[in-house]
Amino acid sequence: MNIRTHTKLARLLLIGSVALLGTPAARSADYQLFARTNLMAWCIVPFDAKKRGPEERAAMMARLDFKHFAYDYRAEHIPQFDAEIAACKKHGVGFDAWWFPAVLNDEARLILDVLKRNDVKAQLWVTGGGAPTRTPEEQHARVESEAKRIRIIAEAAAPIGCKVALYNHGGWFGEPENQLQIIERLKQDGITNVGIVYNQHHGHDHLDRFAALLQAMKPHLLVLNLNGMTRNGDRRGKKILPIGQGDLDLAMLKVIRDSGWRGPIGILNHTDEDAEARLRDNLDGLDWLVPQLDGKRAGPKPTPRSWREPEPPAAPKKSAGQSSLSPAFGKALSGGMVVEGKA
Repeated sequence: MNIRTHTKLARLLLIGSVALLGTPAARSADYQLFARTNLMAWCIVPFDAKKRGPEERAAMMARLDFKHFAYDYRAEHIPQFDAEIAACKKHGVGFDAWWFPAVLNDEARLILDVLKRNDVKAQLWVTGGGAPTRTPEEQHARVESEAKRIRIIAEAAAPIGCKVALYNHGGWFGEPENQLQIIERLKQDGITNVGIVYNQHHGHDHLDRFAALLQAMKPHLLVLNLNGMTRNGDRRGKKILPIGQGDLDLAMLKVIRDSGWRGPIGILNHTDEDAEARLRDNLDGLDWLVPQLDGKRAGPKPTPRSWREPEPPAAPKKSAGQSSLSPAFGKALSGGMVVEGKA
């Protein structure tokens, strides 16, 4: 086989393997995981210093070339549900996911009605919590109870073409291994419209096993939300960083790219900053990092608009004055005073 034939065959094999991956974007031979067309804006509704409304928010996403949107809301946004979807459609932004109640209550049913009325097949991002289990029996019972809770939502979502995505938000429910057990339990009952949305900003304790977790989650992973990552960042005032400002960001992107997973990549604000400024900072960081994945030289590191390195804690000041305690009283405080005849 000559070089030209071998190259052509390799190209055909690559296209064929990508075509098997299932999502419309993944079926394209020129699919780019970190391209603008694959990015999803997240945590930009209640988290926005400018408190944008539906029209302003959709216009902002379109201005930044976002084609996908995950919608988080609070009680004050409920009257705007239909307007939010209409604004996204107007500006060519897909309404792809919705932060969803933990149980099928009246608010959850209202959301399903809105999605059905607007013919939107969004993922429903559902979270949970719970303390770690202590015994195999307790683990089994927890999986059963959580599967029952998720099953009710999934069965309500299925008729309108929606999927449920288990959202890691800490606690027992936030551990991917537990989410995978819930999904497997649901499959036993024929429930197949449940997957996972993974958030790096809730995964600081997963850093050392992230590559293995990603491989395990990959068949069920619907969205992967990025974050600037540094070890123990959630304990050092750096839980949420712009992409590119964490010292582990390039390594994390390499793990994601090399995993072979194909799906939407979430970019978040999730701060009290201007949502557009934080989204731009994340995009700048991604633009700086992605060429480095292919060995290209990095230019200057982006300077964020919406974040700066926290000041280190100030060292305690040493007193320049004299002690107000008498020598004997000072010895008493330090445990070194002895009074004759006393214990």
